[in-house]
Amino acid sequence: MSNMNDVIGLRIQYGNSNGQFDTEYEPATGTIWGYFNPSGRPCFSLGLLRDIRLHDSALAVNGGKVDIDGDLHTPKFYVCGSRVPGVFNLGGDLSLFLMLIRSKDRQALAAYARMCIDNMFARIQNYYSQNLITLSMVQGDALGGGFECALSSDVVIAERGVQMGLPEILFNMFPGMGAYSLLARRIGMREAEKMILSGRMMSAEELHDAGVVDVLAQPGEAEAAAAEWIARTARRHNGTQAVFRARTLVQPITRQELDSITDVWVDAAFRLTEKDLRMMGRLVRSQLRLTERVEETELPAEPLAAAM
Repeated sequence: MSNMNDVIGLRIQYGNSNGQFDTEYEPATGTIWGYFNPSGRPCFSLGLLRDIRLHDSALAVNGGKVDIDGDLHTPKFYVCGSRVPGVFNLGGDLSLFLMLIRSKDRQALAAYARMCIDNMFARIQNYYSQNLITLSMVQGDALGGGFECALSSDVVIAERGVQMGLPEILFNMFPGMGAYSLLARRIGMREAEKMILSGRMMSAEELHDAGVVDVLAQPGEAEAAAAEWIARTARRHNGTQAVFRARTLVQPITRQELDSITDVWVDAAFRLTEKDLRMMGRLVRSQLRLTERVEETELPAEPLAAAM
């Protein structure tokens, strides 16, 4: 693997510098680098969802162009990663789910689900641009909605040893923000259902063998692997982008489909028993303990599966 400095060029920071989603633009390769940088637990909180949407809606409004101090640039690639050591994203805000379910606030839970789909569908549609190829750069564990987010890109790059999975079945739920549709596109409905119903954490290596992960990187080298993939693809960007668009035509995922699945998800959430909710609470506490260890050490965390 090449030294990262050999394959990554000068980047320009732009967007909301005080937000929870850091964005940089690399003019030499036409690449947007977006990083989750959440406050507190590394899940899809309302704040993180809003900051992602603030950036991505501006991208869509500008016709897939990046506004750098009033100058519009046409990006070719959009990489999504995380600033949190050892964690890509832990998924939905389970503590918020618990509060809304117990308070019987169906409208608020449905609104949260719609915010997630707003972000997911825009990425699935490549921000309505005929030029963008999207990549997920998974350098740490990805659970539930975090795994769904990774799957929403054209290309999934993950480091060896990283754990990914859909644990929702452990508290009698299912991942309702795109997992079924996105996994079915990659590995078929039957295998998607088996993965969802298992609730099992899987390594990047297993998921690569299954056809879910596209590129395996060595630990600590996912960013270099993403940069190298972009460099190799640059000369055939037009053809590669067209192949990925053909994929969406052969196996389309519509907004109506995703919205209908979130309706099923909300219905299921309000059928959970107190025992199910206690199990969800245990998972929240496990995630909090993991987050505390990351913040204390500022070193890569142990896999979340070991903390559960």
